[in-house]
Amino acid sequence: MSVGVPRGLASSGQKLITEILHPLSAAEEPMSPGPDVTAGADQEKQEPGLTNGAPVEISSPSSASVLLSRLQLDDELEADDQDPYGSTEARDLFVTVDDPKKHVSTMETYITYRVSTKTTRIEFDLPEYSVRRRYQDFDWLRTKLEDSQPTHLIPPLPEKFVMKGVVDRFSEEFVETRMKALDKFLKRVADHPVLSFNPHLNAFLTAKDLNKRQGLALLTKVGESVKHVAGGYKLRARPAEFCAMGEYLDTFSQKLGTIDRIAQRILKEQSEYLTELREYGAVYSSWAGSEEQLQRPLEGVAGCVTTSCGALEDLSDNMSQDFLPVLREYVLYIESMKNVLRKRDQVQAEYEGRLEAAVLRKQEDRTPIPVEVEKCQDKVECFNADLKADWERWQRNKRQDFKQLLTGMADKNINYYEKCQDAWESLITLLQEKQTEDKTSETN
Repeated sequence: MSVGVPRGLASSGQKLITEILHPLSAAEEPMSPGPDVTAGADQEKQEPGLTNGAPVEISSPSSASVLLSRLQLDDELEADDQDPYGSTEARDLFVTVDDPKKHVSTMETYITYRVSTKTTRIEFDLPEYSVRRRYQDFDWLRTKLEDSQPTHLIPPLPEKFVMKGVVDRFSEEFVETRMKALDKFLKRVADHPVLSFNPHLNAFLTAKDLNKRQGLALLTKVGESVKHVAGGYKLRARPAEFCAMGEYLDTFSQKLGTIDRIAQRILKEQSEYLTELREYGAVYSSWAGSEEQLQRPLEGVAGCVTTSCGALEDLSDNMSQDFLPVLREYVLYIESMKNVLRKRDQVQAEYEGRLEAAVLRKQEDRTPIPVEVEKCQDKVECFNADLKADWERWQRNKRQDFKQLLTGMADKNINYYEKCQDAWESLITLLQEKQTEDKTSETN
């Protein structure tokens, strides 16, 4: 027995999965530089495109001031020719989120999780730490990372709010799913070559009472400027490669949304089918009690149905606990990436506005270009470099995550159908044995 699949899923599923991994292919959906970009025919041929979500490097003028500013803003970063954030050193920071515990007080009820850390970094006083954190502490950390590292992609957290009456946030299943998501969030931060050195992460991993460290947050110069840039200035045109990123994210979001809706529908059908299947098996068990001659075959059918129920329940649990959360994480990841793109646009708008004002002043009184304009240009260069490096890291992680996700889904489906097949094949053997016994009895 197998669960019914919504009409059209079989024909469209493979296409959707292909488009998830490669939402934009040069042959099917060519990228355009955006409506604000104007160029001649020759220039359009040379504009960079986006293949499988990977931005194409474009040359940009570099100066001593740009390089110096870059080093000052990211003094802990050692660039690599292949990967700007790559490092030849072995990992030296390991974090784990586990052991959820429920706390009940007169004011509130909440869940805390154990955060364990092992490290050899000199920034930490001890090689190992173990602290307990609740969801709002993780939210505090992410907010601090966004404020102090505005040029970087901050991994998403699972949603804070749940629908009352629909999801029990203290249920074992919900707590387990949230714990896995928090563990993935913290691992992504700890594996990042810049975010992992953030002092707020250090405080989160080591401080016994995190609330006492709230005053630790000091925004970087870039962070302060991002909050007050652009004013009323409208960005002239986003560069082609960042236009391609935005269009990629829109397409990727649409594909994820389609798969999520179909998966939710399948999960609902599986739940309804499972309810019917359990009632179906109970009838055979009841019937076997009143039919002596058919007792063994009827009990065999009931056993097969019970086995199919267990297999289907495992398949549904895998979809709800492993498959759907990954889809949701990447939907949130898309929003995080779009947020960084908007911040980049703000910095570019500030630079364009200051440059335009400086050019007008120079035309009027021949004053030199202010230093602030060059600093703004450096910020744009810094933002572009950080964003492109994080984009590449995100694309690598995405391919790895979805490969693992789809492989696991295939294994779970194979396991489900094998269990059902083995159960029903054993019933055929039982019926054949019963038939042989009946013939022997008639002969005697």
